[in-house]
Amino acid sequence: MEFRWRYQDAQGRDVAGPDVAFAGQTEAEEWFSAQWRDLLDAGVEQVTLLRAESEVYGPMSLHPAG
Repeated sequence: MEFRWRYQDAQGRDVAGPDVAFAGQTEAEEWFSAQWRDLLDAGVEQVTLLRAESEVYGPMSLHPAG
């Protein structure tokens, strides 16, 4: 099973983002940790982690809590 990210705007509509697949959840999360600021700058407001087509978790806001 591969993992990938779904990228969305603040209203939950899908937006374009890097089409990257990962062999494991840890690899996907490490990539996201390094990329989230660039994603936010590109207009992504929230992400959901997918395993195949099933949601693992999310949507998760890219904005700091506060």
